[in-house]
Amino acid sequence: MNKKPVVLVVMDGVGKTEKDLGNMVMHAHTPTLDEMIATCPNNVIQAHGTAVGLPSDDDMGNSEVGHNALGCGQIYAQGAKLVNESIESGSLFASAVWQELTGRCVEKASTMHFIGLLSDGNVHSNISHLKALIENAKVQGVKNVRVHALIDGRDVPATSALQYIDDIEAFMASLNDDTFHACIASGGGRMKVTMDRYQANWNMVKLGWETHVHGEGRQFSSAREAVETYRAEENVIDQDLPAFVIAKDGKPVGTIEDGDSVVLYNFRGDRALEISMAFDHADFPYFDRGRKPDVLFAGMLQYDGDLKLPERFLVSPPAIRNTLSEVLVAAGIPQYAVSETQKYGHVTYFWNGNRSEKFSEELETFEEIPSDVRSFDEAPWMKAAEVTDKVIEAIESKKYGFIRCNYPNGDMVGHTGNMDATRIAVESVDLELRRVWNACKANGCILMVTADHGNADEMLQKGKKGDMQPKTAHSLNPVPFILWDDEPHTLKEGAFGLGNVAPTVAQIMGLTAPECWLPGMLAD
Repeated sequence: MNKKPVVLVVMDGVGKTEKDLGNMVMHAHTPTLDEMIATCPNNVIQAHGTAVGLPSDDDMGNSEVGHNALGCGQIYAQGAKLVNESIESGSLFASAVWQELTGRCVEKASTMHFIGLLSDGNVHSNISHLKALIENAKVQGVKNVRVHALIDGRDVPATSALQYIDDIEAFMASLNDDTFHACIASGGGRMKVTMDRYQANWNMVKLGWETHVHGEGRQFSSAREAVETYRAEENVIDQDLPAFVIAKDGKPVGTIEDGDSVVLYNFRGDRALEISMAFDHADFPYFDRGRKPDVLFAGMLQYDGDLKLPERFLVSPPAIRNTLSEVLVAAGIPQYAVSETQKYGHVTYFWNGNRSEKFSEELETFEEIPSDVRSFDEAPWMKAAEVTDKVIEAIESKKYGFIRCNYPNGDMVGHTGNMDATRIAVESVDLELRRVWNACKANGCILMVTADHGNADEMLQKGKKGDMQPKTAHSLNPVPFILWDDEPHTLKEGAFGLGNVAPTVAQIMGLTAPECWLPGMLAD
C-alpha cells in the first residue's frame, strides 16, 4: 500500500465551462487553479444527471448526491428517480404509511396537508410528485387537501414562482368537486421560511411552523396576490419572499389541526430535517411550538436513517454500501473530514452513504467549523481560512492517511445571485487551495481537487424575452478533477464522473476496490 497521505479538496459549486456568460469562475483571479490545471494531470468529470443517479442528464446535480457519489464510487438511483419509480410502480400508494395517512383523513373527515418546495427543479422536490399525491389522496377518499407552498427561485429561474402557482392551482381546480377540495394554504420563500439546514437558523423553521401549522402571518386571498404584493413591496427574488397565509373572510383556509395528516413532499434531506424534528419529536427544545397538533407526519423519504427521522416515510432511500470510508476503515487507515456548518453534513453524513454514525470511532475524525448566520454574499470568504487551518493541522499531525474537506463558498455565495460576491468567493477558495497545496508539498501528501457540481460558473441566463436574468440554480456543467503528486501520473481519457473519484483514491493508495465500484482514472 502507498503510504503517502491523500488530501481531497471539494470546491463546492465550482464547475468548468468555456462559456463566458455569468461565469464567475472564469472571471475570478485564480492563479492556483490555473497553475494546477496547466501543470498537473487533470480531467473534466460529470457531476449531474445520470452520472450521479438522477433520472436524466437534464437534472442538475447537488451537493447531497454529489457527495454520495464521491464517497461511494458507485451510482445509486437518487432523489427524484427513486420517487418517480415508486409513483410509476404504484408502490408509494400501496405502502402502509400512505394508507395510514389517507385512512386517518377518511376516518376522521380531516385534512391532508402537503408541505414542500413548489417547482420542478428536481433538487429538493418536483411539482409532478405533488400532483400525484393530491390525485391519489382523492382516489383514497380524502375530502380536503391543503398545500403549504415553499417558493423556489433557486433551483429554477429566480422569478418563476407564478408559473408553478398557476400550474398547481389549475391542477387542483380540475380535481375539485362536491366531494373534494384542494387549495394552497400558506407559503413563503425557501430561504426565509421552513427550509433551514444544519441547524444554522432555527428562526426560519419557527416562522414556517407558525405559518403552516397555526396560520399566523400576513393574509392574502391567493398565493398569486401574495407573490405580486411582496415583489412590489420588497423588491426580492422568489427565494426571499416573506411568509404568507391564505385566508377567506379573515380566517386561514388551512391550519393544521388534531386528526390531520401531513406529508413533507421534498425528497432531499438536508433542508427537510428540522421541520421534520418539529413534527416528530415530543422533546423539542429549539423553539416554542405553542399548540402542537396531534397529526400523522411523514416525509417523502426518511431523511436520516440513523436518527430515524422522520419515523414515517413514503419512499425508502438508497441503501449505500461499500463506501470509501468502509474500505479505508477495513484497511486500518485513519481519516479526517472537515468543513464549515453549511457543508459539514456533506463530508460526513452524505459522504458515508447517508449514515450519521461513523464506521469507526477510532479511525474517523470529523470536525465542524460553525458558519456565520448571515447572508453569504456579505462575507463571501465564509470560513475558508478556518477550514484550511484545520486541514493543514491534520496534514502536519501525520495522523491521517486520508483527509477531505469542502469549501462551500462557490455554491452558497453563488445561490445569492450576487456575481461580484461570488467572484470573491471563488478567489477566496483559490487562496486557500494554495495553502493546502503548499502543505501537501512540504509534508509528502498527494493532493486531489474536484467539485460536487457547478454553480458559480453560470450565474446569468436569458429570460423568455431575451433579457439577462440572475441564475441562482446549479449548472449542468462538469467539474474539474486535478491530481498533484511529486511522482508522475497519467489519467485515462474517457467519460468519467464523481463516482470515479473514490476508485482513483483507492488506486493511488494501492487499495483493493470493491467489485461494485466504477473504474479509477489512473492510467499508470
